Amino acid sequence: MLAIVCPGQGSQTPGFLSPWLELPGVADHLNHLAELAGRDLVEFGTVADEETIKDTAVAQPLIVAAGLLAARQLFAELPDGAVPAGAVLAGHSVGEITAAALAGALPEDDAVAFVRERANAMAEAAAVTPTGMAAVLGGAADEVLASIEAAGLTAANANGAGQVVAAGTAEQIASFVENPPAKARVIPLKVAGAFHTEHMAPAVGVLQALAPTLRAADPRVTLLSNYDGAPVASGSANLESLVAQVSRPVRWDLCMEQLSALGVTGILELPPAGTLVGLAKRALRGTATFALKSPEDLDAAREFVAEHASREDRN
Repeated sequence: MLAIVCPGQGSQTPGFLSPWLELPGVADHLNHLAELAGRDLVEFGTVADEETIKDTAVAQPLIVAAGLLAARQLFAELPDGAVPAGAVLAGHSVGEITAAALAGALPEDDAVAFVRERANAMAEAAAVTPTGMAAVLGGAADEVLASIEAAGLTAANANGAGQVVAAGTAEQIASFVENPPAKARVIPLKVAGAFHTEHMAPAVGVLQALAPTLRAADPRVTLLSNYDGAPVASGSANLESLVAQVSRPVRWDLCMEQLSALGVTGILELPPAGTLVGLAKRALRGTATFALKSPEDLDAAREFVAEHASREDRN
């Protein structure tokens, strides 16, 4: 069984879209998404520097666009770049929007409209108080969570494989980096806010107001939720979860447990790829992984898809 996973904020790097724009039709596709997003995604994906693309209002639509572009190229032989029937889709944080679009739970244009408003609202919320996030690697799970709470922080991402992401004010994060939990490393992340915490509550109201204008549909394939790792029941339930997601923790550990329970044999990560397959390699040993990073990987990625998709998927 094949799983397609979509990364979240912090996975972007300067110039990562440049090679994709050399493929026929990609520039037109990206320009269309850029118009919907209200951001020059061509510039941000090719020549902008690291600090520029760290901006929440830039990073989120850029990451979603990258996944949509790559999926259309990877599945070019299927209608509208749809993923193979029977595949499992999951996205981390903003990657859930990419996954929802590829699963058919939101039209592509609506997914980009959603991420545009999400990114802008979260950037505004982040500007109220300097906040940030830091990955905690290693340490005993109970001690790590206790240390995060004692520091006044929130365990915003439970990523599995011995990784938890703490979020809070910039001052709290700086102190936590200087005083890590026992036998753990704390690494500040390249994000501009305390996402998936109460600091993002103002963004929830913005998205609740937007939701009735979007065309939610039941997903065509299994689509997992960051809330509990379970498949979403309907298009409306998925949209409600996407709205609430901005201020509640991401449970990627539960998503990986669900992938294992479903019998997934291969996990392919869309661009900007690397983070999620890295977690899978540590948490889901024995499960094959593939990071689709550039057009040079497309032929091998198609072979990977063919190998792990079921017979029904390939018909």
